Amino acid sequence: MKKSTTEELNNTVAEVSPSLMVDSAQTSDVKPEPMVYCENLVKIFKTGEIEVIALQGLDLTIEKGELTAIIGNSGSGKSTLLNLLGGLDRPSAGILRVNGQNLLKFSEQQMVEYKRRTVGFVWQNNARNLIPYLTAQQNIELPLSIVDPHMPRQKRIDRAKELLDMVGLSHRLGNKLNQLSGGEQQRVAIALALANNPAMLLADEPTGAVDTATVAMILDIFNRLNRELGLTIIIVTHDRQLSRKVNRVVAIRDGRTSSEFIRYNYADEIAANAKRLENTNLNFNIESHEEFVVLDRTGRLQIPKEYLEQMNLKGGNKLKMSMTDDTIILERPQDKPEEVNPQDKDGSDNV
Repeated sequence: MKKSTTEELNNTVAEVSPSLMVDSAQTSDVKPEPMVYCENLVKIFKTGEIEVIALQGLDLTIEKGELTAIIGNSGSGKSTLLNLLGGLDRPSAGILRVNGQNLLKFSEQQMVEYKRRTVGFVWQNNARNLIPYLTAQQNIELPLSIVDPHMPRQKRIDRAKELLDMVGLSHRLGNKLNQLSGGEQQRVAIALALANNPAMLLADEPTGAVDTATVAMILDIFNRLNRELGLTIIIVTHDRQLSRKVNRVVAIRDGRTSSEFIRYNYADEIAANAKRLENTNLNFNIESHEEFVVLDRTGRLQIPKEYLEQMNLKGGNKLKMSMTDDTIILERPQDKPEEVNPQDKDGSDNV
């Protein structure tokens, strides 16, 4: 008797199921794509005949759910990197992927959608974050109406109140910009950055214009958002106090990642923080990170600037490299003794 089509399909599924199960098990072991992946990233600014290379082959990987601070001196390239990650500028060369999307291949419309739905921004200048003639609640409602024009008004109101409550400002819903302190304005800006439910939050010097107590409060908000929402947060800062309170710090120098600081003992730091708070002394100078020099994908590394200064080394100097067991040693070559003219040994002079 001829088998029905259903029976044949069932038999086929039964035969291939074991292999499918193996394939699915193998694919489950594949590491998920990081939130940020930069490889040999280059950005060149041109003004007339002058070219400025802001990023010179930068490599960087940030996993989903990481809270990372990026530090560097003025002109190091950190703000340029933030603008590229936020879709405010385009790289000149290299690879830039964010949340699985290749930003170098985006059309203008795709870039607009990316900025609307993937990233949230917190700027140092609150005038860039907020509209002064709107209340805190209205500032949050505005981007909600842009992201989803069909969202019912009451839902927008509820969402705005929820976001302001997350940053501890449920009592400031009806206040305008000039009725809020600098720290409160910055917290409204954080709530605003969350309005589009972004996959990644970018903050440019978020604590640059606030006092020490407000810095600690903003840090608590970032840590809570990262912990409770699993939000990827990238903070660009000069503030060493802020950078010490995150798990990972990436230092950029001359347009490349030069070193990383990884927190090595979180439990001890929590105890130290509690002791400081008991004494109401907000001093964040306890070292809690270990520094690692970053080896890029071509095998290059940057020697820390303070080491170069201590050894009085500059660009173009040559170093001697050797290896002992599992240690690579860099040392200054010994100066060769000056050759002495044989005639000088007997004290005779040339005429």
